Amino acid sequence: MPLLGFMASIAAQAATPAVPPEPIIDMHFHAMTADAMGPRAAICSPYEGWPIRDPVKPIEAYVGDFTADPKCRVKFVAPATDAELTEANARILRKYNITALADGRQDRIAALEALAPGRIMPAIAFGADETWPTPERLRELHGAGKIKSLSEITIQYAGIAVTDPRLEPYWALAEELDVPVGIHMGPGPPGSAYFATPGYRMALSDPLQLEEVLLKHPKLRLFVMHAGWPMADRMMALMFAHPQVYVETGVIDHAFPRAEFHRYLKQLVDAGFGKRIMFGSDQMAWPETIEVAIANVESASFLTAEQKRDIFYNNAARFLRLAP
Repeated sequence: MPLLGFMASIAAQAATPAVPPEPIIDMHFHAMTADAMGPRAAICSPYEGWPIRDPVKPIEAYVGDFTADPKCRVKFVAPATDAELTEANARILRKYNITALADGRQDRIAALEALAPGRIMPAIAFGADETWPTPERLRELHGAGKIKSLSEITIQYAGIAVTDPRLEPYWALAEELDVPVGIHMGPGPPGSAYFATPGYRMALSDPLQLEEVLLKHPKLRLFVMHAGWPMADRMMALMFAHPQVYVETGVIDHAFPRAEFHRYLKQLVDAGFGKRIMFGSDQMAWPETIEVAIANVESASFLTAEQKRDIFYNNAARFLRLAP
């Protein structure tokens, strides 16, 4: 090719806008402050082995091993400022063409929306402490178009079962307004009951606890966060008996060893539930974990290209009733 033709070809390629990657919906995203998990807190992605607690030593020693200075090959540290965290979150959302169902303080949501316009679906999280919004307030927010989901409902951290009467007005409201609900079931920070959330009980992870809620509210749209890990059998039993229930993959897809995430995911897919599994990151203060989570789904050799697209986008679009 003549030099001028070659240069023209290069110029044309440079002028052609890059094709964005296929879209992803992240069903579990937190727009939080940079120090919400502790100043410059760290996370392993993955934890190759979970830290061990010596019960006679101060709990601070364990917390240090878990999140202050964990020992792992891949470790991410929270940004120093809220602005840095917001900028990093927005950069990841744009890079991977992600729309995130995000809860968080209103100022953090607004800051993220400003840097990633059109990529945030607002959600309301509550349950871990006593600051629950009233059903009336939620109705107002919904009427103003400020609620896409009630998630993450974190009552497990307070030791509250999904059948507790205090939840009944919220289930009823969500059913009436047709607002989807995401309920935390499964892993919290290991050892959390000893240093962060004394009420947390792993026993409340049992997905079958939701059965009476679903039967009482048959129009409720509900998804189980963390895919109910580690209770795959009981999670599949609930999904089999209640075909409206979906799950998402937050935290188990980046903090857990890849082999364990793939093992758990394969169980759900092999049992026939591939159309009700949604991608979630559970991004908190470490935006890079989203990239790890995406890579861990992409690397699942047992998934077809269609199944990956379902997990990354199609299933959530259907669940959220997004327009084509």
